[in-house]
Amino acid sequence: KVLMLHRTKKQEDPNQFKWIGIGGKLEHNESPLECIKREIYEETGLITDDLKLRGIITFILPKWEDEISFLYEANKYSGEMKECDEGELAWVKIDDVTKLNLWEGDYHFIDTLLNSDKFIEIKLIYDKDDNLINVVKY
Repeated sequence: KVLMLHRTKKQEDPNQFKWIGIGGKLEHNESPLECIKREIYEETGLITDDLKLRGIITFILPKWEDEISFLYEANKYSGEMKECDEGELAWVKIDDVTKLNLWEGDYHFIDTLLNSDKFIEIKLIYDKDDNLINVVKY
């Protein structure tokens, strides 16, 4: 299963009503690895040191800020899962993840992420209406 977040609680949220992975923005003087550890704890209450970098995604989003996401995988964790103030957390069967309301570009890498060990590097380009217009795989 994969822990997913259904973004339903934040106002003016570019991810509103989408299912996304756990994560967030870097804080000052923070590395991507430090960021994901902090975000996992803040959003879920779980702690992990078992993180493997699985990919890099560049999002080109004219309506929002462009962003670069580092994809990490964790298979071991400790702690008690808590309620998330950004939405509902749910453990989703791997085969059911692509049935969720994801960003359109996520469908271009999610199968590789969930079903192989291949490193992912991809650029997803959206138009001003959040429609995917181009996918560049490296």
